Amino acid sequence: MTNRNIPVTEDELHAYVDNELPAERRADVEAWLASRPDDAERVRSWLAMADALHARYDSVADEPVPRRLEIERLVRQPRKWFYGAVAATLAAFIAGGGLGWLAHGAAASPSTFQNFTVDALDAHRLYVVEVRHPVEVPGSERAHLQQWLTKRCGWDVRAPELGATGLKLVGGRLLPGPTGPASFLMYESASGERFTVYTARAKTETTQMRYAKQDGDGALFWADRGVGYVVSGGTDRERLTQVARLVYDQSEKSGG
Repeated sequence: MTNRNIPVTEDELHAYVDNELPAERRADVEAWLASRPDDAERVRSWLAMADALHARYDSVADEPVPRRLEIERLVRQPRKWFYGAVAATLAAFIAGGGLGWLAHGAAASPSTFQNFTVDALDAHRLYVVEVRHPVEVPGSERAHLQQWLTKRCGWDVRAPELGATGLKLVGGRLLPGPTGPASFLMYESASGERFTVYTARAKTETTQMRYAKQDGDGALFWADRGVGYVVSGGTDRERLTQVARLVYDQSEKSGG
């Protein structure tokens, strides 16, 4: 028995791409796509991306998990990965060629993810509306800002260069984090669009991004070498992912 009168959700489209859709629902999704060219085009682009990623990164993803790491088996969370497909997660985080095994199951616990994203989004909403005092140290004092935050936080804080995304450093400030101090950096485009980068100590290791949305704001979280990162901005996930990928690439190159 089919359910063609039930609208197809975005999660079902992702499951269709990942070949994880229940057999009894597959025909319904295909009928849905046949009558909706926009959704069909999105699915085609996801499938093409998945094929390209498999061709390039499957050998990396099949590398054994290093023995020094303990990988937790977690309950599968709803699909909220950027680009909407599991394959797309690999695109952003296997770029260095040595992180493929992380996609097999290392993920932040819900409490860590929630604590970080809630704190980061609260700070984002509080300060992005400020006109005169959005930050403590202005972006014109980048070197001092990085040195001060590094000393206070206890890890190497670097303000990424986000000019490729049209963003300029406004500045930063020190904030309380989930377990200690947190750094908070703000960026702005010529049109006034603002993004923030929040970092704090994290008792987890996951280079898989996790997406959260609250009211009119979105956030992408990941953690690496004991530091959690949250890039917050608007709910345009493609734009948010563009900024987050650049932050990730630079933090990876700098050693975190």
